[in-house]
Amino acid sequence: MAAAWTRTYRYLQRQAHEQPVIFYSVIIGLIGPVMVVTVPPIRKSLGWKPAEPIPTSYPVPNRPRRAISGYDDE
Repeated sequence: MAAAWTRTYRYLQRQAHEQPVIFYSVIIGLIGPVMVVTVPPIRKSLGWKPAEPIPTSYPVPNRPRRAISGYDDE
């Protein structure tokens, strides 16, 4: 069983030297899903709270609209 781990380690080491772009791209790609699972609980434990949602509409006053005059809007 130890030989399998040794061969895997040597293969990864060789790939890191021969094709570093592909090797590190795969490593970064594997870290992404792990971060999706681990980062939110860590942020919550550090006291992070989500920001208030941005308003999607402007509050309209509760009064009748006044007609605009004087701007040639006839």
